[in-house]
Amino acid sequence: MSLKEQITEDMKTAMRAKDAERLGTIRLLLSAMKQKEVDERIELDDVAVVAIVDKLIKQRKDSIAAFEQAARQDLADKEKAEMAVLLAYLPARMSAEEVTAAVQTIVAELGEEMGKKVGPGDMGKVMGAVKAQLAGKADMGQVSAAVKAALAG
Repeated sequence: MSLKEQITEDMKTAMRAKDAERLGTIRLLLSAMKQKEVDERIELDDVAVVAIVDKLIKQRKDSIAAFEQAARQDLADKEKAEMAVLLAYLPARMSAEEVTAAVQTIVAELGEEMGKKVGPGDMGKVMGAVKAQLAGKADMGQVSAAVKAALAG
């Protein structure tokens, strides 16, 4: 079963259970997925769905920070509940050590391909290769820090 089908089934389950908060969050996710499909005239695969979930989670994190700064704990709690529902659709995340090891391997492979030592000027090429391999599996903020460390060292 694809991730998209799983999300649709979860929506039906939430409807039957009359779980309004979960249902609202799942509908929000399905809406974002449908919007992407319509805008780009594509059928979403699991990788694209994970990217959308990642984007929505990042939005929730930003909102939580803003609401807590404004002393609106009620709204922050609502965003946290939505984020918890969305997190269920992400694959297991890599640890910091696994991210660092994967980045170092990719940097070494790119160095061999280009026939030279990869340096800070090659950040864009490295990030492109890393994103392709680690999309959805790791936090991109953590990945970026690991790439900077690998290129500096």
